[in-house]
Amino acid sequence: MTRIAGATWNRRAARALVVVLGGLASLVLTVSLAPELHAQQTDRAKALGKRVKCMCGGCNDTAGTCNHSGGAFAGPCDTAKAELKEIDARVARGDSDDLILQSFVQEYGPGVLIEPPKSGFNWVGWITPVAVPIVAFFLVWQVVRRWHRRAALAPASGPPILPDMLERARHEADKESDE
Repeated sequence: MTRIAGATWNRRAARALVVVLGGLASLVLTVSLAPELHAQQTDRAKALGKRVKCMCGGCNDTAGTCNHSGGAFAGPCDTAKAELKEIDARVARGDSDDLILQSFVQEYGPGVLIEPPKSGFNWVGWITPVAVPIVAFFLVWQVVRRWHRRAALAPASGPPILPDMLERARHEADKESDE
């Protein structure tokens, strides 16, 4: 009986040892792969953090570049850290970039986005910086061209000279030259 009990114990011990070693192997594998996965998520989170404005109210930086300098506190504020942490958690969950940005828009409003979406009335924000200087240049060019034409074609200004007044002026000029 002891032999059978010993054999049974050896099988149980062997199974337990296999389970423990398998668990350790999977733990080692998970730990070794975790930094790579986390680095990819952090890079994506940083890229998304640069598309979201820090909503602390003390700066106009992005959450990814928020840096309050001077005084006793320097570095990203708690608001930026919280936004980046939320972005990182959503990236780890597997949410898409658009879904993450849309959740920030729902929470803070459209002012949270650094770049306005390229749709609808927001196209004005994208076109205006290019169109206004072009239109202004064209208008200035037209005005200068018209001024130049008017200066070249404009007659001498003054009241019209009547022929009898011209004759009188000549007659008086002749009188003065004879004297």
